[in-house]
Amino acid sequence: MIRMIQASNADHAKAYFKQALSKADYYINDQELNGHIRGKLAERLGIDGIATKETFFALCDNIDPATGQQLTPRTKAERRIGYDINFHCPKSLSILHALSDDDHLMKAFETSVHATMRDIEADCKARVRKDGQFADRQTGELAWADFVHQTARPVDGHLPDPHLHAHCFVFNATWDGVEQRIKAGEFGDIKRDMPYYQARFHKYLSDNLIDLGYGIRRTDKSFEIENVPERVIDLFSKRTDEIGRIAKEKGITDIDELGELGARTRAKKQQGVGMSELKADWRRQIRELGSEQDGKGERAVRNAPEKLLEVMHAKDCVDHALQHGFERASVIHDRRLLESAYRHSIGQRTISLDQITGHLNADQRLIGITDRGQKLMTIREVLSEEHYMVKLARSGQGKLRPLYTNSPKVKLDGQQGEAVKHLLTTTDRVSIIRGAAGSGKTTLMQEAIKHMEEAGKTVMVVAPTSEASRGVLRNEGFAEAETVSQLLVDKKLQEKLKDQVLWVDEAGLLGTKDMTALLDLTTKQNARLVLGGDTRQHSSVVRGDALRILNTVGEIKTAEVSKIYRQRNENYRKAVEDLSAGNVKSAFEKLDASGAIKEIDPLSPNNQLIDDYMLAIKNKKTALVISPTHQQAEDVTDTIRQKLQSSGELGKREITINRLVNRNLTEAQRADWRNINEGNIIQFNQNVAGIQRGSRWQVAYSNDHHVLIKDAQGETQTLPTDKSAYYDVYRTKSLNLAKGDKVRITRIGFDERDKRLNNGQHLKVTSVKKDGRIELLGADNKTNYKIDKDFGHIAHAYCITSHASQGKTVDEVFISQPAATFPATSSKQFYVSASRGRDKVHIYTDDKEELLTHAQRLGDRQSALELMQKRKNIQAIAEQVVRERPVLQKDKTPTRTITSKQRTIDIDYEPRV
Repeated sequence: MIRMIQASNADHAKAYFKQALSKADYYINDQELNGHIRGKLAERLGIDGIATKETFFALCDNIDPATGQQLTPRTKAERRIGYDINFHCPKSLSILHALSDDDHLMKAFETSVHATMRDIEADCKARVRKDGQFADRQTGELAWADFVHQTARPVDGHLPDPHLHAHCFVFNATWDGVEQRIKAGEFGDIKRDMPYYQARFHKYLSDNLIDLGYGIRRTDKSFEIENVPERVIDLFSKRTDEIGRIAKEKGITDIDELGELGARTRAKKQQGVGMSELKADWRRQIRELGSEQDGKGERAVRNAPEKLLEVMHAKDCVDHALQHGFERASVIHDRRLLESAYRHSIGQRTISLDQITGHLNADQRLIGITDRGQKLMTIREVLSEEHYMVKLARSGQGKLRPLYTNSPKVKLDGQQGEAVKHLLTTTDRVSIIRGAAGSGKTTLMQEAIKHMEEAGKTVMVVAPTSEASRGVLRNEGFAEAETVSQLLVDKKLQEKLKDQVLWVDEAGLLGTKDMTALLDLTTKQNARLVLGGDTRQHSSVVRGDALRILNTVGEIKTAEVSKIYRQRNENYRKAVEDLSAGNVKSAFEKLDASGAIKEIDPLSPNNQLIDDYMLAIKNKKTALVISPTHQQAEDVTDTIRQKLQSSGELGKREITINRLVNRNLTEAQRADWRNINEGNIIQFNQNVAGIQRGSRWQVAYSNDHHVLIKDAQGETQTLPTDKSAYYDVYRTKSLNLAKGDKVRITRIGFDERDKRLNNGQHLKVTSVKKDGRIELLGADNKTNYKIDKDFGHIAHAYCITSHASQGKTVDEVFISQPAATFPATSSKQFYVSASRGRDKVHIYTDDKEELLTHAQRLGDRQSALELMQKRKNIQAIAEQVVRERPVLQKDKTPTRTITSKQRTIDIDYEPRV
């Protein structure tokens, strides 16, 4: 793992050096490891070598240690001093190094760190602001101080665990060769690309270990050395467990926040314990675990016979990256693709990083542009798919007779009335109704469908999710509403569409594949297609914001319904109207002025929310708690349940069952045995030879030869990884249930009496039995369900994500949005979350200013068609620069990027002298 943490204060950086960096370890007094100053800038200054206090402090103060002169042009009190980029090796490597008699593993680790830092250095940039320019220039020179540690911070009551890691403190300075001076660095892109550098680091390190004769076992996030048991790894993870426990208490999930938490919770150093004493204690702890049957808990296997691995090439890694990346996005930064390809190659020594990079750059399937220093990529398949979708939608323009030649009388007025009239009089096959959250889309649907039926048409209503279709829509009077997926596989339903009308609610949740299938279907059946949705709310998980593409790129006429009816409070309603229009700052100011945004104590992030939520429940209000991330939602849920239990709202009897948590792997990931862990549950969506649809199997073991799965009867099968589209992978997690608990269904299923339970459906627990049987009550307070302890697809419903909340309406909505959730915060998320309430919204955060910054992020995924339009615009700019070249001033050197049909080219246009 690599973490990058900014230092914005010289005094703090100096204190960090004295307390954490300059000393090699936290207990050891006989194994001092000197830090070193490295980097091309350090070599230029003549300061490379042992990292002394004087050199480190001078660089913190923006002083050249060799001359005493100021280093960069500006020195501000709160300037960015630098960044601590810390490298953490796999726990198994730390354990083997700690018990080894030499330093061969440490050298492999150091070599990998140095190689990765050279990669980071090569990508370093400086800002260019002279002569009206606003750009970044590649510089390729940095100076950093690196320090290697061999132990973790001690946990109170224990000696430290082995933990080999390195801190590379990079100073905020770089050499600009064009301007011939040292300037502050621009580290934004490096921070953004940290997953890419982490993948390279893991590849360097794993290759070095293979060269030393060690076997590699890849894991979800990194890899481990084979023959080091998981229980030994768990034994030496005390510090990690401590940070995890404190993080959960404080609601911290973001990786940078976790790193800072580690720094804040350090135990004090203690002296007097030597390495020999530590090694003896580590061996004692392992012995007390007891040997495994084969004794591998006490010995590491090196230079073992080579395993017969599946033959893999660089092209296979690129293929995996493309399949994985473009399943959920149409346009991807090239370094995200490379990160995925690099990770896939871990354990394959014959594949190099350069080979993978070369294959990806030469891949003819990829099309890309370089825009503002980023290379954005799509593939021809995605571009063709989007182009065909838009072409289908456009081909139906002006092809049908209007349902009414004259505008009929409708009961609705304003935007709703105009939208209904548009649907009844249009000659286009495809119509879009963009209805803001709470704008009365259901009322509009009912009125429009009534007139369509009077015109002799049958209207079929569908929605992307089972909760929206078989739940919300059926409850609102559309008794035969179905899911889009059911329509696309049911030939009888498709035949009913002949010359009729298909209405898709929540169409913004459709990806390009499903949207294209619907357009194809309605074209063949000569049916009308009405797409109702909101492009400012959440889009599909799979690639393609299809509704937005049809609206913006396809230019399909859209009837806007923006007047809000849901919010009964005027100030609240105006704030939601602003969010619907994309005016996040204005909405934020209105919400803040009304007291809706409440600043919380980071150490007790949920206290006020819980008190307010309990008060709303006491006042018989319907309430919903929302958070952007699953982790934060679970933390809030735990706190709510504790409060309900202490107040007697939940029954005294509580049972514990296992719930199934979807690992949300892509099809490419599910096809790779290295991503499937022993104990995972495989559930099949389609029939496979010897395996029935809907059946569940547990992973018995997974290796490079095959994945063995077994069912409840003990029957075994080999998992058909070549059919990864046919199954999902789950992990199990315990769930406590008591009478009174609110729960939700997480996958379509059936109760003991074959009553359907829809994904996203909310219910209340009315009874729990000792044998694990559970009775549930539907939201209508009439329908009862019975499930057993093995149902699996169930979770608490006290706090849900904004994705799960879309389409729901309550009296009061409570939003838990501390800083840890900001990476998942966007204008879409904020809009959906804040618009769920009729009467009130309560927003809880520990940083209002940063919340606004993140909430203003658009959150739209760029389409391949939009990327091509951008490429066309960049090409036009480049051509204009060429035309204007003779009149350019001598002291200006504009840079433009253009793209040929196959490759991206950076061109510097230098003026004539």
